[in-house]
Amino acid sequence: MPLALLALALVAFGIGTTEFATMGLLPQIADGIGVSVPQAGNIVSAYALGVVVGAPVLTGLGARVSHMRLLLLLSGLFVVGNVASALAPDFGLLFAARFLAGLPHGALFGVGAVVASRLVAPDRAGRAVSRMFLGLTVANIVGVPAGTALGQQLGWRYAYCAVAVIGLVALAALAAFVPHQPRGHQAGIRHELRAMGNRQVVLGLVTAVVGFGGFFAVYSYLVPMLTHLTGFTDASTTWVLALYGLGMTLGTLVAGPLTDRALRPTLYGGFALLGATLVTFYLTVHSAVPALITLVVMGAMGALVTTPLQMLLMAKAKNAPTMAAASNHSAFNLANAGGAWLGGLVISAGWGWASPALVGAALAAVGLGLAVLGGLMDRGAGVSELIASSGAEAKTEAGHVPTV
Repeated sequence: MPLALLALALVAFGIGTTEFATMGLLPQIADGIGVSVPQAGNIVSAYALGVVVGAPVLTGLGARVSHMRLLLLLSGLFVVGNVASALAPDFGLLFAARFLAGLPHGALFGVGAVVASRLVAPDRAGRAVSRMFLGLTVANIVGVPAGTALGQQLGWRYAYCAVAVIGLVALAALAAFVPHQPRGHQAGIRHELRAMGNRQVVLGLVTAVVGFGGFFAVYSYLVPMLTHLTGFTDASTTWVLALYGLGMTLGTLVAGPLTDRALRPTLYGGFALLGATLVTFYLTVHSAVPALITLVVMGAMGALVTTPLQMLLMAKAKNAPTMAAASNHSAFNLANAGGAWLGGLVISAGWGWASPALVGAALAAVGLGLAVLGGLMDRGAGVSELIASSGAEAKTEAGHVPTV
């Protein structure tokens, strides 16, 4: 089981590296294909668009394919997208290649989360899913700085080639270590779509878009905040971002056990602490040491929200969780776009470089309110859908009934 989870984490590592290293290589990419940096920035949007479209579409198309085979097909598409990115001769083809590379992102995370949760007893499912997400957070510490440095020294195309190699290694690890998991009699696009119509699933996705938008409202403008307000140089922001990734890793490690113990309280606490940390960052951003400490905590609190949100959606989708789990990553990318847009809006309005932190805190507060609303809806129903649908099975396997 550790090797299977390691293979899934390696997939997440490759995804995190290709997604975020692009941002650090925009000047080199712009020079290489003969466009301006703002125009080159559109390839970041192309990748995000691929995630939003690909998560529901690819999981829907693969609704009757075994999880193991689907993981291999999606990983192969990920490799193809990054090879195409490395070979793209002009902006148009690079835009298309980045869209292609983004298509399997959400589906890989969604299918991977379902597979990870079924590798262990029900009372350890949150830990298993968080172990997969560790690959994404470690990418921010190791993969993104390494990919950025490689691209700056040898050329941006080499960075995408390196990611393609990571994808091939991950594909081989998946084939070697992840066991076959039959889909069951309820597999199929109709069951997945019916699960997506569950109002708790819809509310969970809206919660992710709004609440996690608070995280991205600051993350999108973190570098200019640190250079304009904290006084860091451009060269030092790389290791500062790695420190931020360290906080995310610590938060992910904590999120798994807490989610297994008490899912909704972990979600509530994550949003509440994220909002409080964003307000604190607004106050500490002008001083180096307090700002760095707050950044680590902010990364941890952002990561603390991710695992319980993923597990909540999988629980409420019941026996057809794959599309809901994948769509969560579409929601995160919409949060990225919305948070960045609102953060840029207040900066352009003259509120100052620190103002996105207040916008982020407000979004986190709304996310907390939506999460609490979901909890109240569960209480009104009298019994959690997860208990009603899988309680007997969970008792048999783990000796307890999980609650959400």
